[in-house]
Amino acid sequence: MRQFRHMETAAPHHAPHLADRPAWGYLLRDFLEMYRMLPAGGSAKIRSHQRLVRERITAVLRANPALRDTDAARKPVTLHLQRALDQGRGGAMSRVIRSIDGLCDQLSWQYGYEKVPRGLDQKYAYAELVGPTGPVQSDQIILGLVLFAPGCIYPAHAHDGITESYICLSGAMSQNDQGVYVPGSMIFNLPGQMHRITVADLEPSLLAYAWIGPSEKLVSQKMVFSRKPRKPV
Repeated sequence: MRQFRHMETAAPHHAPHLADRPAWGYLLRDFLEMYRMLPAGGSAKIRSHQRLVRERITAVLRANPALRDTDAARKPVTLHLQRALDQGRGGAMSRVIRSIDGLCDQLSWQYGYEKVPRGLDQKYAYAELVGPTGPVQSDQIILGLVLFAPGCIYPAHAHDGITESYICLSGAMSQNDQGVYVPGSMIFNLPGQMHRITVADLEPSLLAYAWIGPSEKLVSQKMVFSRKPRKPV
């Protein structure tokens, strides 16, 4: 009796989509909730920005984009990440902190600059979550996290054509020496607005951010630190 070998063919590999990875969906919905619940302080510009961020996040959730494979990457500052998360668990941003914690091993921390100022490479990094290079693909919005070590001074910089907001998740920081921001605070920067960030001396600070702008600006955005003018010889 002839025996026939059973030949198995490998199923084609399909990239997972957002709906296939619930942890990413939870995180996006937590961002959506932050931008719904945080007050605008009576500012029409901030209120409009919050609404636009919510609309863009909702559009990403509905589009259910394919998830990009990104290699998890750490930087020296990520040694402070666990402390930043622990500090945020009991605060106003505890919900999003829990979602971030569940994805820590998938985050790719970067610098974003071709040349990082001396010392900053030890005290700063960001992880893009949604955007042209993030795990969740979009050319309409960029969402991400920024982690600062204690005592970090992030030099003055601006973003061409990008409206930006930060939400403090843990720790305390200041922008342009104009007030102190703690968990639940939002910082708003219009396109081209110079801003310098300083961080408390004893604790790290973890921020969420959203960038809104034309797709060509989001795709090609390059951050450049300002330089002090040279003194005449």
